Order: sequence, then structure tokens, then C-alpha cells
Amino acid sequence: MEANDTGFRRVLVLAFCIAGIWSAYIYQGVLQETLSTKRFGPDGERFEHLAFLNLAQCVVCLFWSFIMINIWSNGSSGGAPWWTYWSAGITNTIGPAMGIEALKYISYPAQVCSFINLVLAKSSKMIPVMLMGALVYGIRYTFPEYLCSFLVAGGVSTFALLKTSSKTISKLAHPNAPLGYGLCFLNLAFDGFTNATQDSLKARYPKTSAWGIMLGMNLWGTIYNMIYMFGLPYGSGLEAIRFCKQHPEAAWDIFFYCCCGAVGQNFIFLTISRFGSLANTTITTTRKFVSIVVSSLLSGNPLSEKQWGCVVMVFSGLSYQIYLKWQKLRRFQKKR
Repeated sequence: MEANDTGFRRVLVLAFCIAGIWSAYIYQGVLQETLSTKRFGPDGERFEHLAFLNLAQCVVCLFWSFIMINIWSNGSSGGAPWWTYWSAGITNTIGPAMGIEALKYISYPAQVCSFINLVLAKSSKMIPVMLMGALVYGIRYTFPEYLCSFLVAGGVSTFALLKTSSKTISKLAHPNAPLGYGLCFLNLAFDGFTNATQDSLKARYPKTSAWGIMLGMNLWGTIYNMIYMFGLPYGSGLEAIRFCKQHPEAAWDIFFYCCCGAVGQNFIFLTISRFGSLANTTITTTRKFVSIVVSSLLSGNPLSEKQWGCVVMVFSGLSYQIYLKWQKLRRFQKKR
């Protein structure tokens, strides 16, 4: 009976994480697309400093995690030291920055589907997480886990191949598909390393909390982004601040964008600390795919029957993975 209660609580926590990640990042995706395509002021200026979003989000998330640790952790120790996050902090800084920068050259739905030429979407990054974990850290995954991942990836990739919207292209600052997809490819590679490293740290330091991971990652992210935006000759941090002063509407969009990031990261690192990076990437993969649907509906471009078929394919893969996890839990309970 106790094992059943434990399993039920884990399901509730997982459902709570899914709801938090989906709600926070779907709305953040809407704000991100708005900031990358909207024209502000009477002169119709664009917010060209999209990399500033990464810095702003790191700062907000850093303070948020620091506050939560001091409120809830009660001085607990044994987690990963702050300096162990330096390598994951680099890739976690460069990867999202490239993803955000890609929005100048490709649309948000295309950016989520990413590098079509390789028939592997950015939103199917659970595959590189598994490959990086297996090749770099020796983590073993079962055949059904690979099957579910490729099923989701196939649905997202096919959706990308079918997605032919010219309406959103006219809103882009500098349409350039090869450059945009190239940035997404690098984003994918860095994301794979980041998630695999987080799993490794969690394995070495089991007492690491979700807020501890959040604090360590955003600490290094803030340092790297501050150097990039303000310490280098071509940094555009001051110009981004000037733009926000001239256009308070953009500043509010950035503020809400960062709040969504703080809430979303809180749930992401909670998922990683409780269920691992593979479960996290499965949730974020589906969320990104739902973001494509939301973006398509908001832009007035309804999905075709084939595209809805891809939606079914993606959710079938996710449902199968949940079913496998449930079977594994039941077998574990019977053994106990």
C-alpha cells in the first residue's frame, strides 16, 4: 500500500511539473515571437538585441533560486558545488542565445522544428540527450525508450517538412533559412551536452536540489552573459537598455518573458532532480510542439490534416513512453 501511495505521489508530481512547464513556456514562446517580429514606436523599430533576453532571464532566475533556497532549503548541504556547473553553464548560455538569435532568420514554428535538412528537429532534442548520455557518460537506455524518442522525433520532423507558411516569413527581420537552421543545429548540440552534464552532476551529488541546479546554472549563465553583453567591444547590452527606456512596452514584454522563464526553470529543474533529464526533455519536447500549434493558430494559419496527423504521432509516442514508465513502476512494486 505504501508503494502504491509513493507511485501515486510521483505521478502527481510529474503531472504538476508538466502543467508548470507547459503553461510557463507556451506563454513565453508567444512573448518571444512577439519580441522578434513586433515593431515598436511610431518609427516601427525592431528589438534587434534578442541575446539580451538570455541575460535578463538568467538574472531573474538567479535571484529567484537564491530566494527559494533560503526560504525552503533550511541550510541543507551535500548538493553539487557551485563551481561544478561552469561547463554546463557555458553550453546553456551559448545554446539558448543561438536559438533566440535564429528568430531573426526563421519563424518561431520553424525554429522549434529546426534544421529540416537533417530531418531532426530541435524540439526532438531528447535524442541527442540520450546519445550524449550514452556516449559521454555511459548511461544505458532501453530499446522502448529509443523507440518512443524516435517516434516523437519523426512526428515533429514530418511536421517541419509539411510546414510551408509564407505569412510569417514577411515578419522576420532578416530572413535567412540556412543561417537560422545552422544556429538551431548548434543550439541542439549544446543542449544535448548541457542536459547530459546535469544528469551526471545529479548522479554524483544525489542531494542536489532543483533550486541548487537552478542557482548554479544561472550563476554561470549570468557571468557569461554579462561578459558577452557588456564586456566585449561588440556587446549590445547598453543599446538594449536604451531601447527598453524608449519603448516601455518592450521592457514589460521582457519582464514577463523572464518571469515565465523563472517559473518554467523551477519546474524543469524539479523534473530533472526527481525524474532525470530524459523525462524533462520529453515534457519540453511536447511543449515545444504544442507551441507550434499555438503559434500557427494565433498567426491565422490553420493546420492541415497531415499536420494534425503529426500531432497525433507525437502524442502517441509520449503516451507510449508514459505507459512504459507505468509498467516499470508496477513491476517494481510487485517485486517489493
